[in-house]
Amino acid sequence: MEPVSVFLPTRKGSERVINKNTRKFAGVANGLLEVKLNQLLETKLIDEIILSSNDEASLEFGSKLSKEEKRLKIIERPDHLALSSTNLLDLVNYVPTICSMPHILWTHVTSPFVMAEDYDNAVKTYFQKLNEGYDSLMSVKTIQNFLWSKEKNDLINRMSDIKWPRTQDLMPLYEIDSAFFIASKNNYLNNKDRIGVKPFLMEQSGYKSFDVDWEDDFEMAELIYKHTNGKV
Repeated sequence: MEPVSVFLPTRKGSERVINKNTRKFAGVANGLLEVKLNQLLETKLIDEIILSSNDEASLEFGSKLSKEEKRLKIIERPDHLALSSTNLLDLVNYVPTICSMPHILWTHVTSPFVMAEDYDNAVKTYFQKLNEGYDSLMSVKTIQNFLWSKEKNDLINRMSDIKWPRTQDLMPLYEIDSAFFIASKNNYLNNKDRIGVKPFLMEQSGYKSFDVDWEDDFEMAELIYKHTNGKV
């Protein structure tokens, strides 16, 4: 396996969950950022961890930790690439300019239940799937429930003429849970994307797919984290 960089972005000015990166989380002083960096630093197959941020609290905590952890590098992100209105493609184009390894794993602090072993497993799976014709990998949550379209006035995932099929006979759809995306740096440069044209969908379930996107999510994640002692 070739070396892998992690790109971990945070930014100031979170609107839906105020100070979600570093506010105290389930007794962890530096919050979701501390949880995620500890998880990443426990990995065995990650060679470089890039914390990219314009958030002063994130930069301060990351800088202190980086003095003890050689794999961790702190890079202050230009403000124009850290706005709620920033075009994601502009950030995608920025990522390969600061990651030095030939492959990049993009993850978020808002996936607090993706552990070190999950990242290592994702990296191993990614390199295996490259040999099978895939060019990238992303984590997903499988949805196989009744999904209705107002426009069609019908189910969008029916696979037969049966009006109400068994749920297991519905077409599975996949929600991108944003826990991790893995692709080569060349893919970023050539395709201008964090996945390629044939991504392998790595299915996650349960807490692994939990994404902290709203204040209610933050509170629920705290309860889960305390209940599981941070190990799920």
